[in-house]
Amino acid sequence: MTGARDSDTLSTLARAEAARIKEFAETLLAALPGVTVLHSRTGLVMVPMRDTAGGTSFHLGEVLVSEAHVRRDGVEGYGMRRGRDLEAAMAMALVDLALASGVEAARCRAFCDDEAARQAACDRDTLRRVEATRIDMETF
Repeated sequence: MTGARDSDTLSTLARAEAARIKEFAETLLAALPGVTVLHSRTGLVMVPMRDTAGGTSFHLGEVLVSEAHVRRDGVEGYGMRRGRDLEAAMAMALVDLALASGVEAARCRAFCDDEAARQAACDRDTLRRVEATRIDMETF
């Protein structure tokens, strides 16, 4: 694996709590001197969906995202997150860069693993709350 570019890690970083990822990325800055910011911007991206009945693809709408792209010693880091939080996108890009360049990789991996566990617990809680509202229509 090169850096954080596997989809699970990128998804985890994209969903990480903004304050936590910013705080963590701040601790990486000293170990990543000479980072060049290629771009830091907000924009709209289309959300693709697939109609499960007809099997056709369509665009559901647009979502505002923040995007950051950084480089250091020929290695690049990238971050994209929902909303208008350029600092969080930059933090994601720095974690990706650190993983891609092997800087503080064990700490970065531990951060990502911890975030994935937090997100999985949150997702389980959400699904439990949704399941509690389910109605069995077969009782008629």
